[in-house]
Amino acid sequence: MSQPPDDFNPVPGESEVLETGIRRILAPNPSPFTYRGTNTYLLGSRSVAVIDPGPNDPAHLKAILNAIGPGAKISHIIVTHSHSDHSPLARPLAAHCGAPILAFGGPHAGRSEVMEALATSGLAGGGEGVDEGFEPDATLTEGDVIQSAEWEVEVIHTPGHLGNHIALAWGDACFTADHVMGWSTSIVSPPDGDLTAFMASCAKLQARDWRIFYPGHGAPIEDPAARLSWLVDHRLGREASIRAALSGGPATVAELTRRVYTDVAPALLPAAERNVFAHLIDLTTRNLARPDGDLSSTARFEAVAGSP
Repeated sequence: MSQPPDDFNPVPGESEVLETGIRRILAPNPSPFTYRGTNTYLLGSRSVAVIDPGPNDPAHLKAILNAIGPGAKISHIIVTHSHSDHSPLARPLAAHCGAPILAFGGPHAGRSEVMEALATSGLAGGGEGVDEGFEPDATLTEGDVIQSAEWEVEVIHTPGHLGNHIALAWGDACFTADHVMGWSTSIVSPPDGDLTAFMASCAKLQARDWRIFYPGHGAPIEDPAARLSWLVDHRLGREASIRAALSGGPATVAELTRRVYTDVAPALLPAAERNVFAHLIDLTTRNLARPDGDLSSTARFEAVAGSP
């Protein structure tokens, strides 16, 4: 669902109160992958958690430090995932304030065995780029609670966009980072992105009742249930199209992409192929499709006979 034109256009570097206890500072890194830029969130007023410091930009570092203000301190630096638009500023920020960096793990933590095998075979990811040097001071796991005297958040492991991706529940609000956004669907590009994990993470979020989502890019999502339903339906619709195309006979990723994406500009076909391959990996995992040899982006795939 491409977002209709909106008025989300904060001034980069300016601290904006979203509700009591939460502020947002937009990083100056707009792009096709980041929309207006990365949203850095400040949780609390005296003991402040910085969620997703963003890219290593001196101006953004200065904006965060200025927003903290006198009499307050940064107590935690929480990184939702280690893409280069979310995590690189964590270490410079920690050097200024002394707060620990918390995350699910390094850049390849949480990666499934299937994706690990693909990475070992030489497949590289696409999209925003992974911050390969990222390493947290302490690792987080599902259900961990991070807290101060002012606030507490619960860690929800939401792999799919990246294996080490987490969301943070703050009461009935959730910082969803790049898993759920309003302006765009999440990029799922193997081996960093994993569609099987993405769908499971959507189901995990759907199991709870949310008031609002604060995403890594774009405006807050005020109807979380509807957005999650749309994202799931969108992926299921694409899966149905790929399976229908596969019913026409065995095909490579490139051939299937051209069967499914009939109205896409040639320049966008490589990204479309990544998406089709992500679905084919998921279908293979679920025994609904199979490659003619090892699972790879160059294999020829066919539908499994008798699959529903």
